[in-house]
Amino acid sequence: MSALIDNLLWYSIVSNFRQNCLSRIGEGVDSSIEAARRSLRAGQIVAFTGAGISAESRVPTFRGADGLWRNYSPESLATAEAFTSDPHLVWEWYDWLRGLIHAAQPNPGHLALTELQRRNPKGFTLVTQNIDGLHERAGSHDVVKLHGDIWRLRCTTCGREERNEQVPMDHLPPLCRCGGIQRPAIVWFGEMLPEAEWERAVEAARQANVLIAVGTSALVYPAAGLVKVARQSGALVVIVNPDPTPADDLAEWILRGPAGEILPRLL
Repeated sequence: MSALIDNLLWYSIVSNFRQNCLSRIGEGVDSSIEAARRSLRAGQIVAFTGAGISAESRVPTFRGADGLWRNYSPESLATAEAFTSDPHLVWEWYDWLRGLIHAAQPNPGHLALTELQRRNPKGFTLVTQNIDGLHERAGSHDVVKLHGDIWRLRCTTCGREERNEQVPMDHLPPLCRCGGIQRPAIVWFGEMLPEAEWERAVEAARQANVLIAVGTSALVYPAAGLVKVARQSGALVVIVNPDPTPADDLAEWILRGPAGEILPRLL
């Protein structure tokens, strides 16, 4: 019965958003959506998501006008040097950000990707640059997280990792059982991507028949290079973004609009 209710809820969401956005998206996009939809019926699919899909759930982006905290930019706080200099200040920011993410809800774009994975359990890979966990909350699983997970902590002394979903946190900065200071288990500016996750993402891009780039600026490397890897390996590329991106030249179809409107229509 719960599965039936979930399906009815899903189709209700899709139907409502389809009706709401038909008047907002032109016929040219309609035909591109239909062509892109046909391409998803067979083969390996990779969805590559960036901050734009989370911004639709009101998670602030690094580059947006809402991406500032007090008098600091995220770029000045999301570094190992900033953490070493003032771990309490850096953790104040992440505690604030975790609170915003905790209050956010997955949007129809996240739900559409979950449904796409359900329909293609062996032929779908979800790769994300996002650290917020909204894909999992929407029901996606086995997500390839290139930039880590804000809900995991890593000890700077012993390296032990653990999950922590306290909002707000009890103590800043949080401490490991060994007494060491914990940091967010995410990739900061100047740090390498996790090797295993990156290798999974590259291999998926090479094997893809279709890569859907959703809400990514295509500016942050090496992650943004996945679009080129997929294209050079013969994949069709679909760009879903309200604004132009440097990856547009690689795309077979460019679907201008929010992920929450476009992705449900691809189903």
